[in-house]
Amino acid sequence: MARLYALLDPDALVGRDPLAFADAVLRGGATHLQLRAKHDRDAETLALGRALRPICRAHGARFIVNDRADLAALLEADGLHLGQSDLPIEHARALVGAMPISLSTHDAAQAEQAVARGATAIGFGPVFPTRSKLDPDPVVGLSALAAVVAASPVPVVAIGGIDASVAADVAATGVAYVAVISALTGASDPELEARRLVAALDAGARRAPGFTG
Repeated sequence: MARLYALLDPDALVGRDPLAFADAVLRGGATHLQLRAKHDRDAETLALGRALRPICRAHGARFIVNDRADLAALLEADGLHLGQSDLPIEHARALVGAMPISLSTHDAAQAEQAVARGATAIGFGPVFPTRSKLDPDPVVGLSALAAVVAASPVPVVAIGGIDASVAADVAATGVAYVAVISALTGASDPELEARRLVAALDAGARRAPGFTG
């Protein structure tokens, strides 16, 4: 069953309370919360992470840090997520030890290489056009996502342009997690939107290859 993987970007919240947002999407059913603070100062990100971590623990959710292996280690996060241009996974491993590390990939070759380099999960996309990046990679589409899911020995996180209108189709590929940012940060009621996404993911997962209920 595909699970909802929510991203929290303070820039995307446009002044709204990030702690209230986190609590809302986790109440709505997100199982992972990734802190993606690309423009904040380190001290601000560290303070926000220290406030978010207990909220995740209270909901039984996994707390993930984007990009920064050093902050992930300091925050004792449940995982680190890296992009293709971030610190190489081999060097990040020296900082975070046995912490799970996922790596964003954008084609089948990158996905295969990520696994060979020790990624414990891979992000794959953008599945659809995305508004959350200034210079996004080319759209991969559902067929490429399904092929990577079928070939990958580690869990795959679908990324890029996903909202409730397409979430069922994404889940039908058999993907393990579906990452969402704009549909949640732009929602007037993030908890309700998270519930809509979870319902769509559950419906789509029943169409996935090998679904047994």
